[in-house]
Amino acid sequence: MAVDLEKSAKERGIRYFLISYTDLFGTQRAKLVPAAAIGEMARNGAGFAGFATWLDMTPADPDTFAVPDAESLVQLPWKPEVGWLAADLWMDGKLVEHAPRNVLKRLTARAAELGYTMKSGVECEFFLVNPDGTGISDMADRQAKPCYDQSALMRRYEVISEICDAMLDLGWMPYQNDHEDANGQFEMNWHYDDALVTADRHAFFKYMVKAIAEKHGYRATFMPKPFETLTGNGCHAHVSLWKGKENVFHDRAGELGVSQLGYAFLGGVIHSADALCALFNPTVNSYKRINAPRTVSGATWSPNSVTWSGNNRTHMVRVPEGGRFELRLADGAANPYLLQAGILAAGLDGIGNKREPGKRLDINMYTDGHMVNGVKKLPLNLLDALRALEASDVLTDALGPFVPAYLKLKTDEWNAYSRHLTQWERDTTLDC
Repeated sequence: MAVDLEKSAKERGIRYFLISYTDLFGTQRAKLVPAAAIGEMARNGAGFAGFATWLDMTPADPDTFAVPDAESLVQLPWKPEVGWLAADLWMDGKLVEHAPRNVLKRLTARAAELGYTMKSGVECEFFLVNPDGTGISDMADRQAKPCYDQSALMRRYEVISEICDAMLDLGWMPYQNDHEDANGQFEMNWHYDDALVTADRHAFFKYMVKAIAEKHGYRATFMPKPFETLTGNGCHAHVSLWKGKENVFHDRAGELGVSQLGYAFLGGVIHSADALCALFNPTVNSYKRINAPRTVSGATWSPNSVTWSGNNRTHMVRVPEGGRFELRLADGAANPYLLQAGILAAGLDGIGNKREPGKRLDINMYTDGHMVNGVKKLPLNLLDALRALEASDVLTDALGPFVPAYLKLKTDEWNAYSRHLTQWERDTTLDC
């Protein structure tokens, strides 16, 4: 039965709704709508000037309407009088084809036509920093190997437990929280679900973490590489494909417990990895995380080549157990909807074209990767990734009008960065 938002507001004591959408750059946009007006908004959507956000529009375009998905309703655990709703964008009575949530819904519908449902979980790493972002929030968090540091974790108990309690109340089934490999860095895990559900929760999670951190006087950042000598923020995705209640990636007789279909899906991801970087590593800063030198903890925990392995975290993809794989490429800046859409588009191409993932490598890529010949390297910067996306027939066909819109805005961003003069340039070339 469809969720009646007017009825839900009365039953739950919701006074306002945030009708929210995520633009091409991953920024969440919203309007705050009183419960008395939610019936009309549910039918017709909340109006936005699309050009005022990161969408490929002009000031002359008509209003963009964000039509809320009632099934996505989340009552803010820290402010229960407010309900959050993910929305789909429309213009002139048609879906905005390049809007990220619409892109993902189009891909999940295509998978459904083939009988498949992609399920995924994400591991969202973030730093708790001081309000101006210049340093971590806990000056006592100084260990050279701080991963799983019990004391540092418990010094931020009030923040982490409030976020976890919120996920418990929302029914997300969170199961562990830890201090990550960098000083001041944390990760929180919840149960996997259908790709669209996971994307909506991922989007809300980022908002929730930032809001609760601010409530406690800190700032949360998912920036890929906020500190030069510390491990960056990854966003690893655990992926499986299902037909009804059957995980079609699972095969006890297959290599590492993965089916031939699973390896074809993985082959598609491997085939399009360089182009996927444009989506999964979408900022200039992203490329300071991948291909990075090791940090003070001893490793970057991020990939530097397009390789896969068993339970080995030095590769872009690892297979920790039968029936799923972990894609370790994406970072904290990845758009929640484009992350899922990119994986699904590449994977379906792999199945359709029976792509091979190549030979499994079980070496330590951080120390011995240079000894392997013929291994494709990841892009060194955002421009290289954008060019790979532009050249990818697989992704341009699957993602449709999204690709030229994204390339246009992201190329503008790259050009703005390229015009920026840094202090490093002055220090190294002023006297050349």
